[in-house]
Amino acid sequence: MAPLTQYLILLGMLVATAGLVWMLYLIKQSLGQTLDEPGKNIPAESGNLAPKPAWLRYHVHYYGYALLFLAFDMEMAYMYPWAVVYKEVGLVALLDMGVFLMILFLGLIYTWTQLGLKRQ
Repeated sequence: MAPLTQYLILLGMLVATAGLVWMLYLIKQSLGQTLDEPGKNIPAESGNLAPKPAWLRYHVHYYGYALLFLAFDMEMAYMYPWAVVYKEVGLVALLDMGVFLMILFLGLIYTWTQLGLKRQ
C-alpha cells in the first residue's frame, strides 16, 4: 500500500471520528437541558453519599503497591508479543524473556526484603 493511500485512510478516519463526535454533541444539545439535582456532583460509594471528601491524600506506602502493579502489568504487556513471535525466533527469545523475568523477580525480592509488601 502506497504511503499516500495510508495517509488518506488516516485522514478519513480522523474526519469520521470528528464527524461522530460532532453528531453526538448535536444529539445531546437537541435532547434539552439537564436537571440540577442536589446530589449530582457529590461522589458516591456503593450508592451512598461519601462520608469523606474525595480528594484525600493517600499514605506513601500505597505507592509501592502501585509501582509493583505497573511493573507486573508491563510484564504482561511485553509477554504477549513475545509469545506471538516465540516460534519464529526460538531459543534467543526464550533467553531474552528469561532475563526480563529475572530482572522483575529480583525487583520483587528486593521489595520483599525491604518490607515493601508489609501491611502497615
